[in-house]
Amino acid sequence: MPRPTPRHIAVIDIGKTNAKLVLFDAATGTQLAASSTANGVVEAAPYPHADVERLWQFILEGLRRFGATYGIDGISITTHGATAALVDDDGLVLPVLDYEHDGPERTRAAYEAIRPAFAESLTPRLPGGLNLGAQLYWQAETFPEAFARVRAILPYPQYWAWRLTGILASEVTSLGCHTDLWAPNSGQFSSLVARLGWQKLFPPVRQAASVLGTLRAAVAEEAGLSADTPVACGIHDSNASLLPHLADAEPPFTIISSGTWTIAMTVGGPTDRLDPDRDSLANVDAHGRPVPTARFMGGREFDLLVPQVAEPGDATIARTIADDVQALPSFVAGVGPFGRRTPGWTVDPDNLDAATRTAAASLYLALVTAESLGLCGLGRRITLEGPLARNRLYAAALARLTGVAVHASADSTGTSLGASLLFGGNPPGSAGAAVAPLAAPGFDAYAANWRARAAR
Repeated sequence: MPRPTPRHIAVIDIGKTNAKLVLFDAATGTQLAASSTANGVVEAAPYPHADVERLWQFILEGLRRFGATYGIDGISITTHGATAALVDDDGLVLPVLDYEHDGPERTRAAYEAIRPAFAESLTPRLPGGLNLGAQLYWQAETFPEAFARVRAILPYPQYWAWRLTGILASEVTSLGCHTDLWAPNSGQFSSLVARLGWQKLFPPVRQAASVLGTLRAAVAEEAGLSADTPVACGIHDSNASLLPHLADAEPPFTIISSGTWTIAMTVGGPTDRLDPDRDSLANVDAHGRPVPTARFMGGREFDLLVPQVAEPGDATIARTIADDVQALPSFVAGVGPFGRRTPGWTVDPDNLDAATRTAAASLYLALVTAESLGLCGLGRRITLEGPLARNRLYAAALARLTGVAVHASADSTGTSLGASLLFGGNPPGSAGAAVAPLAAPGFDAYAANWRARAAR
């Protein structure tokens, strides 16, 4: 007998900066409850790593609380990319490596000699551990005895699914997220996996929307849930943002998923403009199809540029443009379309008030986003997901820069909502009317000046 569609779906959403547990009503797509916690890095031997046990307790406590109040009929999972867990029958063999650790740089030359060409992987060589293959290679070379005990390499969403269900799986949205491990155009593991003899370490590939299994008895008891509670395989977070749009939007269309990273994805866009030297690549959607993608660390840069956020009014925006107050890329080295450029300001930022800094940073993010869209393609419309959907100046500037309709999602948990749809259900019509393009005098010249400076 077919399993009924779950009504109340709890989504485990682990971002690089924050982790959330969000409960959705699948029938209406509305959020019933949410809790969050900072996702800190443990700075301890053998290398900086995820605090998975603290996250696990956060997850269990939230499931207990939501289950007691509302009931939980299904659990879905979404996480940031560039992360994997190395496990044996007893648990982690090595801690879950923080992808910002520079350890993989120590084996960079040897790794670059064996990694697939861009034409195969559609993945550029990224700094640190942002290529998952580089992480794994460094771990294997640096900790050979521990690596020899590894039974399975689990993408991060599937690690949490395994802790919940005891079932091992792989999944393409995480495998296809700038890992060097997947060949998007052929839909199979890349030549790197065979070259290093890792085929046996990756569990069978399951669809993100498949029900992986039900809760382990011990987990069900600790979380206060039925042991029959189904758990979805799970999905990479940027791809979760795509899910509400894949069924009914006509390609090409662009989704901009924001958080620590600002990730522009154009479904139905071309892959021939992708530039491995400018942080553009192909992700893989939940159906296994390549999606041209360009990204930069927009959330991280905004935090660096704006110590104290203050909403700029029209007068402040006009003055920022007229005075040519500009932030110039790139404030996070090695990533984004200007990752090799030394950052700076056209004025001394210490002399700027909070509203002016906020205005300049918002315009900066819009300009870098527009540059990214030149790499991954521009859809007929743009939908903003996550925190940038609430930044009115950013949205208006992006509409002016691109000349296409920009819609801001009313849902602040785009990745969580998308992950809930792995069980089916009805997404709410969360994108409002198109944002009016920025009409501030002088903005076109301001943008042209910025582009000229950024190209130097």
